[in-house]
Amino acid sequence: MPKSFLQNMRHAGLISALVMAPCLAINAGVVSAETIQAQLLKAPKVPAPITRTQPATVVVNLEASEWEGLISDDNRMEFWGINGMVPAPMIRVMVGDTVEVNLKNKKDSKQSHNLDFGKATDGAALVSAEPGKEAKLTFKATKQGLFIYQSSTAAPSNIEHLLSGMYGLILVEPVGGLKPVQVEYYVMQSEFYLKDGKKNDTLPFSIDRVKAADASHIVHNGHMTALVKVPLRSKVGETTRWFYGNAGVNFESSWHVIGEMLDRVWPGGDVSKAPLESVQSTLVGTGEATIGEFKGEMPGTFVSVDHSLFRTEKGALGLLKIDGPTNAELFKGL
Repeated sequence: MPKSFLQNMRHAGLISALVMAPCLAINAGVVSAETIQAQLLKAPKVPAPITRTQPATVVVNLEASEWEGLISDDNRMEFWGINGMVPAPMIRVMVGDTVEVNLKNKKDSKQSHNLDFGKATDGAALVSAEPGKEAKLTFKATKQGLFIYQSSTAAPSNIEHLLSGMYGLILVEPVGGLKPVQVEYYVMQSEFYLKDGKKNDTLPFSIDRVKAADASHIVHNGHMTALVKVPLRSKVGETTRWFYGNAGVNFESSWHVIGEMLDRVWPGGDVSKAPLESVQSTLVGTGEATIGEFKGEMPGTFVSVDHSLFRTEKGALGLLKIDGPTNAELFKGL
């Protein structure tokens, strides 16, 4: 792809951000007297639940960067991510909040980077920063639900951004927050398209594999064994809530926890509606997120998968270890 074309696309994204950001700031309305610094944690950790009932201004400080890191135990790749994380940290706000996003792009970045929060508000909400620069966006969180925020320049220049790690989840809770549970986790399914190589190689991006829908890796939380080497944990009797995203770009995810039923599922992350109940597997589209939860009734190791099970060989799985006593009345081997 010609370098001039990519530069034009990046500049177009920057110009659109500069045009839109002042308008969004004007439309954000009266800023709340309370200002809160967003808690930004590495997946699978999530920010603390919201218990307040009054809107606030939530300040979200993000930094885009590019680095080489492990995609598996055998190989590395060049990630483009936020706050040194892939996926980017989950952002947690309440409907009616004013969200102030401060995006820095590290000086040694080679790329312009941007993030689109338009799914959580009415209209476009794009912020863009050139290497070594900083930009600000203010928007009103008007849409309840769980959404993916992501890089969003004009296609096809955004594909490598999306497939290098420029995405995360933003949860817009109802007033007063979601019903409390004992345990919450953040899991993102991601696709990576890398050329073949030998052990210990740094594998380069392959646009040909993208076009052929031939993912080299389909992983949970940015690494083939991220949730295998360090399993998620809960206890018998606890309800575990999952904020589950699918960054895409080619495959839907049929999310399932082997050995468990999802007691409640909010398809598409829509918390404005009543959840579905007793769900075996739930479909999560590309660029979409969902919320699912269940109460652990028995101890054991449960496997979270994309039920297109061949993808487990590419990394699409994680473990949940539930500790506690066995309930012989519920289940026992004969």
